[in-house]
Amino acid sequence: QVQLVESGGGLVPPGESMRRSCVASGFTLDYYAIGWFRRAPGKEREGVLCISGSDITYSADPVKDRFTYSRDKAKNKVYLQMHSLKPEDTAVYYCAAEFAGSSWCGLSPNDFDSWGQGTQVPVSS
Repeated sequence: QVQLVESGGGLVPPGESMRRSCVASGFTLDYYAIGWFRRAPGKEREGVLCISGSDITYSADPVKDRFTYSRDKAKNKVYLQMHSLKPEDTAVYYCAAEFAGSSWCGLSPNDFDSWGQGTQVPVSS
């Protein structure tokens, strides 16, 4: 059974950094795409960035050059490192997984079947 458990999150001042982690169980990362998504207050869920099984990455324009993605395959764990956070980054953040071979990755929530529980990240002074 595919499961994703997230950790990290909480209030962070503007301009600061935060790291989110997502532990995967029930599958290995080599043939799964892992995506990070967020839902801001009053908005639809949107893709933030994604990494394929072969480490191809895509990131959304609002977070390019500020958010980075890494993973530890030995621990089946993925990380979202967020830098220079802005108030408009305030959202509930989710990790998600999709069995898709080694090269696919995408930013549409509709393409992912397995989701973490989500964690609120308020960016405010």
